[in-house]
Amino acid sequence: MIRVLLADDQGLVRAGLRALLDSAGDLAVVGEAANGGTAVALARELRPDVVLMDIRMPDVDGVTATRRITEDPRLSAVRVVMLTTFVEEEDVFAALRSGASGFLVKDAEPEELVQAVRVVARGDALLSPAVTRAVIRRSVGAAARPTGPRREPPEVAALTAREREVVRLVAEGLSNDDIAARLVVSPLTAKTHVSRAMTKVGARDRAQLVVVAYQSGLATADGYSPGSTSR
Repeated sequence: MIRVLLADDQGLVRAGLRALLDSAGDLAVVGEAANGGTAVALARELRPDVVLMDIRMPDVDGVTATRRITEDPRLSAVRVVMLTTFVEEEDVFAALRSGASGFLVKDAEPEELVQAVRVVARGDALLSPAVTRAVIRRSVGAAARPTGPRREPPEVAALTAREREVVRLVAEGLSNDDIAARLVVSPLTAKTHVSRAMTKVGARDRAQLVVVAYQSGLATADGYSPGSTSR
């Protein structure tokens, strides 16, 4: 059973999300929070698998709450999916920088939201729908654009040539199966390369690997092409 914590300042939204998730069979809502501070406290108390976090809340906003959760070593297994009414580039970038594993707009189809929780709970990153991936590309790519000579971070410099290639493909939105087909290797080998790259650069998941790829210059906005959701 995947345990979910809901964080949204609107009670009606929380009620709708609870009804949807509890009806899925393999998901269970274990707590609700009306602001980011309560969400962090409940995450520490309940240790959910996934937090559905509204990006704009009173007192402590969703981005700040997400950062507090992802920076807490006791909550290393907790994944956060950000929810928002409007897709704005700055919000997406801030969410990913804070450690969020995914980003969804609230008008997503019910099954899409349910599947998002499942994808993130198993350790993958939610890099869909396509419009969100495009926003990620523009946001992270613009932020990573160098203003002078770029010095590669030591952790990125430690990547092998194959790992660099794999990171670029992850940044394109390719799944492990897609990467395996592109490189003519087995899906298990592709997964191993992704895992090793994540470990070397200190990325919690694929979403963070995408951020690293753009910020380090391994991937560029011009070279991005939306792919399938990681799986």
